[in-house]
Amino acid sequence: MGHTFEGVPISGGIAFGPIRLVRWKVPVVPHEVVPEECAEDEVERFLAARDWAKGRLEELRDSTRDRLGPMEARIFDPQLLMLEDADVVEPTLRYIRENRLSAPRAFEWRMLELQAQWLRTSNAMVLDRLNDLEDLLVRVLHRLLELPESSDLIGDEEPGVVVSHNLTPSLTVQLDPTQTLGVATDLGTRTSHWAILARSLEIPAVGGLVDLSSRVESGQQAILDGRQGRVVVEPDASERHSYEERRVLIQEWEDELAEVVRLDSVTIDGQPVALRANIDLPGEAVRGRNRGAEGIGLFRTEFLVVGRNAMPGEEEQYEAYRDVVEVFPNSAVFIRTFDLGGDKFPMFLHMPPEENPFLGWRAIRVCLDELELFRPQLRAILRATAHGDVRILLPLVNDVEEIVRVRELLGEEEEGLRRDGIPFSSGYKLGCLIETPAAALDAAELARHCDFFSIGTNDLVQYTLAVDRTNTRLAPLYNPFHPAVVRQLHQVSRVSRAAGIEVSVCGEMAGDPLGAFLLLGLDITALSVAWPYLPEIKKVIRSFRIEDARKAARLALAAPTSAEVIQCLSDGIGSSVELSSVSGRWSLSRM
Repeated sequence: MGHTFEGVPISGGIAFGPIRLVRWKVPVVPHEVVPEECAEDEVERFLAARDWAKGRLEELRDSTRDRLGPMEARIFDPQLLMLEDADVVEPTLRYIRENRLSAPRAFEWRMLELQAQWLRTSNAMVLDRLNDLEDLLVRVLHRLLELPESSDLIGDEEPGVVVSHNLTPSLTVQLDPTQTLGVATDLGTRTSHWAILARSLEIPAVGGLVDLSSRVESGQQAILDGRQGRVVVEPDASERHSYEERRVLIQEWEDELAEVVRLDSVTIDGQPVALRANIDLPGEAVRGRNRGAEGIGLFRTEFLVVGRNAMPGEEEQYEAYRDVVEVFPNSAVFIRTFDLGGDKFPMFLHMPPEENPFLGWRAIRVCLDELELFRPQLRAILRATAHGDVRILLPLVNDVEEIVRVRELLGEEEEGLRRDGIPFSSGYKLGCLIETPAAALDAAELARHCDFFSIGTNDLVQYTLAVDRTNTRLAPLYNPFHPAVVRQLHQVSRVSRAAGIEVSVCGEMAGDPLGAFLLLGLDITALSVAWPYLPEIKKVIRSFRIEDARKAARLALAAPTSAEVIQCLSDGIGSSVELSSVSGRWSLSRM
């Protein structure tokens, strides 16, 4: 058997090919002191390299805008801001003039100081900014030391799987999808800037592999599964065959995409299902529509703040929300307010270290404490309601008082818009994500204050089972089919129906064929999944009867173990799906 490495899913897809090991690092800078009369020459040399780097980054930003879209292009803004930041430039100039350091040595000193300062914050989000810092440091130093551009490291080799300790935005955006079969990195999360670009380029990618780059060599064969977050190095014949079968199935689904998109999302016996898309960036709305989405069930808005030095303005936010709503003028668009904290925190909020950040100051708690950030977002979302059916989704709600307070804030912002003569629709809806056992148990009370529920199964599972879903060591314990999870889903569905409000699921469970079968059996008939998987889930929905799903769900609710829950569901869905022996996931078969 090959050596399997488990990481974080970044961008879906399966890649086979030789490893292309990319080792990029900050170049060694000699310690050099210059004569006093040469100090100003070094100042000019640094400023010229800075101006060159600025011009090069602007070129990359413009080409990224043309190739991928305006939001992806803004990924380069943090680096451009750093080049203008007095906290970067002035100390560098001082080290040259007062310490008589050479330009590259002075710049390196200042950037290393900032790096050490940011590392002391113990904030997971700082990793993205450190990545930008290193990208900029390498770029400027290569110019000052007259070394080749770092982008040359990618090269024009044969197609393969790029493996690196980490990637930078500028390296990623220059990847050729026809040559880069997949990307695997030791570091990186789903919100890393390079990860966002990889998804936009539709390159399969896995991050968080810890030490993969130090344990492989160029030329070794690898299988990369971007959906599972897995890399298999030097796979044996059986593993290759299993993944090849799965890739063939995926290719068959892709080939049938045009046909599937035109079909209704309905079970064999006529139960319609609202099938919506989850998106991270506005440009993905069009991709979701092209894959048959009936609206947006989860629009994550953190792209507006991640890696930023300052809060986003109202106008910038309004334009982003409006762009998505205009893609779906006759369908619902669920805009989630900033879900910050945990592993997502902008630098401008100066988040203090926390023992348990996922149980700490995050999501709605942050927004209600930081009204300078929250009010412009609410106002921008309200303005977007003038363009379609906008629904405001509040993350990590536990208490009705949180919803009541948001309604008060919305009322105040509505009054402000009326005074300013700015159009909006008062017919918008406000709801909350059910992501904790507390919210599930208190669903009846929450329903009195909400227009809808959306269940975030990712967090609901991890909080119910006390299992960190990002911890690969605990992966076997993270089980969405645990009886406690199934019964909470049933509880929320039952309460929603009694209250007459819609309940949907936007977590990963909705994108799993067996999970979708269970959810429909629990009478949750609105699902929102990552846009690449829309056709797959639609095919699943069209393969079974709702009555069979309800019968299987009733049996699953009485099952005492996860294994028996899965058995009840697999028996109920029959031959429509099969369990892959390699991936441990459900995949389509004979549809």
